[in-house]
Amino acid sequence: MIKNLRWAALAVVPLVVSLAAPTPAQAEGRSAPVFTVPFAAAVQAVPSAAEVRDGYQRTSFKHWNAGRNPTDGCNTRAEVLLAEAVDPPQILPGCKLSGGRWWSYYDSKWITSAGALDVDHMVPLAEAWDSGASQWTAERREAYANDLDVPTSLVAVSAASNRSKADQDPAEWLPPTVEVECRYVSEWVATKLRWGLTADAVEREALNQLAEACPGTTVTYQPAP
Repeated sequence: MIKNLRWAALAVVPLVVSLAAPTPAQAEGRSAPVFTVPFAAAVQAVPSAAEVRDGYQRTSFKHWNAGRNPTDGCNTRAEVLLAEAVDPPQILPGCKLSGGRWWSYYDSKWITSAGALDVDHMVPLAEAWDSGASQWTAERREAYANDLDVPTSLVAVSAASNRSKADQDPAEWLPPTVEVECRYVSEWVATKLRWGLTADAVEREALNQLAEACPGTTVTYQPAP
């Protein structure tokens, strides 16, 4: 049963629409194709499997790493904050961020201090482990935990909202801002499809109900290398 489910229908504008066959460059792995599908169809494309937490440790996912440019002193967390800032912060030595302003879409709050933000893994590390990442190499788990290649994998939000979410899936937690629920679950499913993660029976039931609540929503995803 979905906890705190609100029947909101907010369409998500697709980031990229491309259902064509991959180009030769894509076929060589330099750029994976991008897919946009209706939310209900995307839910059906997520593989089904029971969740297994055995052996999970947060340290199994190396983060934050040095980000895109290992020489600039800004790790993945800082790069997300810089990318999502509505008003850019000043970058001080050691990539310390001063000032700036961010919109925490989970709870519709303005945040004016980088220290008051968490960078949330859209699908939390523990949930990813339960859903298939336990079978990955350490290198792939690091890539997952520091995924800067699509803007929906990592999101800067208020620390309070991120800690309220913890490692819960959409059957257990949805953002307190009702109007963004469809966006949130679209990005959740996109992340699961990007990384080939599974959903258990309870999560799938919740997502199917949310698909009915979000009839105009699409899911845009790009399979991870």
